[in-house]
Amino acid sequence: MEKKRNIIVAVTGASGSLYARLLCRKLAEANGVGRIALIVTRNGLAVSAYEDDPAWMDDPRFTRYDNDDLFGAPASGSSSFDAMVVIPCSMGMAGRIAAGVSNDLASRAADVMLKERRRLILVPREAPLGTIHLRNLTTLSECGAVICPAAPSFYPHPRNIEDLCGTIVERVLTLLDVEVPHYEWGAFHPEPDHQ
Repeated sequence: MEKKRNIIVAVTGASGSLYARLLCRKLAEANGVGRIALIVTRNGLAVSAYEDDPAWMDDPRFTRYDNDDLFGAPASGSSSFDAMVVIPCSMGMAGRIAAGVSNDLASRAADVMLKERRRLILVPREAPLGTIHLRNLTTLSECGAVICPAAPSFYPHPRNIEDLCGTIVERVLTLLDVEVPHYEWGAFHPEPDHQ
């Protein structure tokens, strides 16, 4: 029997909380996923309340951890989490992770992923990116994190905002090795119109 993957999802105060909602819903529906730990920063909750509806965070399929609880399971390398996604990832959170400043559960859990050589995916939602942002993201990439910018795809012809954000969520799920039905470029590759 195949081992189910245990995933941590951290939601920070960057704009784009819809990405987190869509990802968590897909993870909860995926057969290959076991536990889902949800960490929401104070600003992440405020932005979610402003942009979306944070009621989804109370889904019983998620284990919600207080971001101030450094005794929570995601804070330890001995925990059984296989991967972590910070979605959306604020530049402040990226900077703290890059500098090794583990002052809350989200940054500590990310630090654990890096030191244990487990998969850490950051989905930054910022534009334009300043030099400090780029240096921090480069440092994180050099340390093993995967940087997956929240830059959605248009070639699947998304019909609405959820479809559009879903193109990034599908990419994150692929990076997590979680199999769900998704758009594949090879399945639809139209001939270019040279007229």
